[in-house]
Amino acid sequence: MLQRIETHAQALPPVRSTHIIVLGDIVDRGPASADVMRFLYNAQQKTDRLIVLQGNHEELMLRALDGEAGMVRAWMRIGGDATLRSFGLQPPPRDANPHEVLAELRRAIPRDWIEWLRALPLTARSGDYLFCHAGIRPGIAIRNQKRADLLWIRDEFLEDRRTRHEAMVVHGHSISTEVEICANRIGIDTGAYRSGVLTALYLEGDRRDIIASGPLPEANEAA
Repeated sequence: MLQRIETHAQALPPVRSTHIIVLGDIVDRGPASADVMRFLYNAQQKTDRLIVLQGNHEELMLRALDGEAGMVRAWMRIGGDATLRSFGLQPPPRDANPHEVLAELRRAIPRDWIEWLRALPLTARSGDYLFCHAGIRPGIAIRNQKRADLLWIRDEFLEDRRTRHEAMVVHGHSISTEVEICANRIGIDTGAYRSGVLTALYLEGDRRDIIASGPLPEANEAA
């Protein structure tokens, strides 16, 4: 995807600066979670033009690592088992002691990576666009949005086509077969872990270009 973004950028007129924003969910469900964490962590040490936001999968992983009751099993249910395997660990059986698994995982993941995940921001703003993982609570000012909504909201946000938010919200979290361009939001999560298609969106002024890692239907222009 980064190679495709670079190729796309090379074909554009010169711009003052370009930032890449990752909308969260960099772990779970795929076999290379550890590699993705390593890549993004190292990349951010070299440039301030890469912004990584926290997603609900990172939050659940951190809550599990912090020893919160029931979080290990909850994390396993939404793809944490793949993250464990990517670090060379086996997911625990249902009757296993989760504290033993967490101890192994804490030894396997560099502490700097964990603190980096913990410090990832929930939003980024550029002009008329707000970037977040899941969406926002309609009718609530951006500055007053709750963490839970920014990371987890679905129906209340997705089904609201009337509210004019303070900014056009660009989000992931809720999978669709094609990029969803609505009057108040743009959803770009095309479910790479099951579709094989990772999607990016280039924004510059009124221009919107879709960059996909594989064949993707045309964007759905919704009212």
